[in-house]
This record gives sequence, C-alpha cells and structure tokens, in this order.
Amino acid sequence: MSKTGFIPSVPAASEDDFDISATSKLAGYRRFFGVLKVIRTTDGRVLFPFDGAPELGPYATKLEAVAAAQVYGEHIVMSDLARPEL
Repeated sequence: MSKTGFIPSVPAASEDDFDISATSKLAGYRRFFGVLKVIRTTDGRVLFPFDGAPELGPYATKLEAVAAAQVYGEHIVMSDLARPEL
C-alpha cells in the first residue's frame, strides 16, 4: 500500500513562505542559462519548474543568468501571493 497521502494546498501569507533557489548552467561557449526552483513552503508545492516552463537564457555571463533567474523567481512569488495556485 502506498504511503503517499493527500496534502492540502495552503496558500502563502508572505514572501517568507517561499524557498527560491537561483543558479546557472553553462551550455556551450558563453551561453549561460538560469536554473530556478521555487517552492511554496506552506504545503511543499513546487511552483517552478513546471511542465512547459520557459528556459531562462541564454545570457553572456553567469551573473546575468543568475540575476534573471532570481528576478523570475520573485515574479512567480508575487504572482502566487496575488492569486495562489491551489
């Protein structure tokens, strides 16, 4: 029997209820892509990446790729606070 159980969706109350991880990866000569993971900690839901999520890049530098991922992560957090995906 499976040990997985139903976990109800719990909307976040503030920006502190999210875990954002922004890094980068190198894909060829001077082609950096942002790597982003956004988790709503109130219920453990992964908001990004999702099926069909856009690629973040390419960028010329690692710093640009990480910055773009961070900005996109903040956008996801603000969007989820405004209209939670339950």
